[in-house]
Amino acid sequence: MSSRTATSCISALPTESRAMLQFEDFVVGESVRTRSIAVSQQDLVAFASRYDAQDFHVDPEAAKASFVGSLIGSGWQSCSLLMRLIAEDFLLDSTGMGAPGIDEVKWLRPVFPGDALSARRTVLETKPSRSRPEMGLVRFRFELLNQRDEPVLEQTNWIMFGRKDSGIAPQPRGDWLAHGPDYERPALESPLIAPEEPATPTRFFEELEIGSRHELGSFVFTPEEIIAFARSFDPQPFHMDVSAARGSIFGGLAASGWHTASVWMATMVLHRKRQLAATPGRPARLGPSPGFKNLRWSRPVLAGDRITYFSEVAGKRESASRPQWGLFFHRNTGVNQRGEEVFSFDGCVFVERKPT
Repeated sequence: MSSRTATSCISALPTESRAMLQFEDFVVGESVRTRSIAVSQQDLVAFASRYDAQDFHVDPEAAKASFVGSLIGSGWQSCSLLMRLIAEDFLLDSTGMGAPGIDEVKWLRPVFPGDALSARRTVLETKPSRSRPEMGLVRFRFELLNQRDEPVLEQTNWIMFGRKDSGIAPQPRGDWLAHGPDYERPALESPLIAPEEPATPTRFFEELEIGSRHELGSFVFTPEEIIAFARSFDPQPFHMDVSAARGSIFGGLAASGWHTASVWMATMVLHRKRQLAATPGRPARLGPSPGFKNLRWSRPVLAGDRITYFSEVAGKRESASRPQWGLFFHRNTGVNQRGEEVFSFDGCVFVERKPT
């Protein structure tokens, strides 16, 4: 699918008026629930096969031997589905100006095939911008809930909105929601590019060296890739339409922040597979991740940018609840072809302790 073809699929702008949410419309304590999205095994595997191709996300039989015991969805897909519900619920009908990052995400429960997911947004705090009086910031708690009303994900972050009488227009109207929240890979795919340096073997908890840093891989964000991801999970005009993007704050077609993050996961899986191939004997196993903090999108990722991802061991501690496992903390970054950091976050994951 070419960018021209994808862009031409956008229908003419509707003529009916819509309610537009501005900064002043968000009231602290207000809570709103969205519609639900049903996720199938096909949906979970389609996303994971591109961005998180670990056995327990893509192979139902192999998943039986995993820490959960069955196939589950990628945590990055859960974040992306939450983004889709947020966009449908209010972002496309607002003066939203983007989010600088995510304070924290907690993955609380796995997502299974057949789950029906809805979102709940709660306003935690509002504050006018001191440096830009035409806008204000709203801090939200977002929850992704399954059909039993159990939270599977909790996320807190700020979003910027234009203020009333500021002259900041809402997002352009269009048929941005024509495609459902199921991921379809573009016909022309951008490959993951492995580092030139040889891979190191896997490391057990005791062998991890604080400060060790690895290049995970690179990826070129083409228009086809940007649009394919956005139409499923982040259907905002500056991610989907070239002409609309030129008039946005980005000045050109920009990748969704969740796309940037999902590709990080894809390069991490690539790195892990290279490590497994370089490991003599039994490799150290990885367990689940409870979440991450301090995700920042410091610069936009525009069509044509090549992003190289890195991960550094920042710390580790023994697990009191899982004595055969330890928890290690990693600092992750993405750098564009000009050497500018565009993405960063602090993650953690369980890793197996060395057998005695």
